[in-house]
Amino acid sequence: MSGANILFVVVGSIAAVAGLAMLAAALRGRVGESRKSTGLLIAGMMTLAFGLILAGFAIAYATTEPYDFNAGA
Repeated sequence: MSGANILFVVVGSIAAVAGLAMLAAALRGRVGESRKSTGLLIAGMMTLAFGLILAGFAIAYATTEPYDFNAGA
């Protein structure tokens, strides 16, 4: 795995942990009654999804080889 891939995995993991922390904070609040908790819930879900996608694609890019379209025919 190259240095850039490791960086993407680290940044994605940090974003995922931050998203989980935001979700936990939002769920402790009054979701539905408080605009702050509702906004924090949405931001937490978006940050968690971003982190998972970023880290997942970096791992998939590092572990797979390119597909050769010309080899099949």
